[in-house]
Amino acid sequence: MTRFVLSSIALIACLTMLAAASATETAAATSDSKTTSLFNGKDLSGWHVDVPHLDKNPDSEPTFIVRDGNLVSLGRPNGHLITDAKHENYRLEVEYRFAAQPGNCGVLVHASTPRALYKMFPKSIEVQMNHRHAGDYWCIVEDITVPDMVERRGPKEKWGITEGKARRILNLTDDSEKPVGQWNAMVIECVKDAVKVWVNGDLVNHGTKCTATKGQIALQAEGSEVEFRKLSLTPTAKLTD
Repeated sequence: MTRFVLSSIALIACLTMLAAASATETAAATSDSKTTSLFNGKDLSGWHVDVPHLDKNPDSEPTFIVRDGNLVSLGRPNGHLITDAKHENYRLEVEYRFAAQPGNCGVLVHASTPRALYKMFPKSIEVQMNHRHAGDYWCIVEDITVPDMVERRGPKEKWGITEGKARRILNLTDDSEKPVGQWNAMVIECVKDAVKVWVNGDLVNHGTKCTATKGQIALQAEGSEVEFRKLSLTPTAKLTD
């Protein structure tokens, strides 16, 4: 009986030590996963512009500016603002609003080869911000898989990742956006080959088997003025290994 009691005490002590060690490891992983802002509120440091129109018209007005502490995509000339750095395994938090008229824009993840599609779009997966369609995926010379692919992408024989193919994958809800002029919160989580998207707290898309798992992050200029007041990135690798 005494031996059983001692064994029980030893087991409890061992479990307590393991729990403490696990808590310490979790705390360490959390502390190592520091959130950083991709936008400093003052200028476009850490980003570069790819606007094809500027190739022959270098003196044109800029497409991307900083105004009142916000990063602004003026919508035209069309193009992209791209991070200098590449990223993988992260959670990206974006707060944005259409400044005047609702329209089109997007956040591109796993971006790589520039102008790979229509001599405009970098190779990537686009997370759509187009008004009333936030959270759709557009495949840009990369691919991703979601449940109910035929329902959400159309007939399989039309699928593709290049010009003229069915590249759009519908989101799960078009009712998550706020009225024009109000700030929306979009969260994009890229972990290994999976991409998840939330809009104002609603999970609106979740894809796996993405053909890219790392790359640059890009913001679009696609005809509409959009303001960004938050672009923060939190590494998630150590929390998901």
